[in-house]
Amino acid sequence: MITVLLLLHLFVTIALIGTILIQRSEGGGLGIGGSQGMGSFMSGRGTATLLTRSTAVLGTVFMVLSLTLAVMNRGASTGAGHDILAQPPVTGAPADTH
Repeated sequence: MITVLLLLHLFVTIALIGTILIQRSEGGGLGIGGSQGMGSFMSGRGTATLLTRSTAVLGTVFMVLSLTLAVMNRGASTGAGHDILAQPPVTGAPADTH
């Protein structure tokens, strides 16, 4: 299950990076060239709205997957209930310092 979620997380991350890089910094939408290169199937404003919404959806999915993977992997490497900052348990009697 964790492997499937990791692969999904990877694909969402790549899609999110691609969606962000396609956008223009001034909000023009589809920063690859001009609006004439896009054709006439979508206006500049419609493209910007589509990219903004898809960025929001992909960002939300990314955060949910990140939190899910963090909760599922909590304590998997160190054992259940262990804290990395906790002191190791004393196994024997303390050494006499007299």
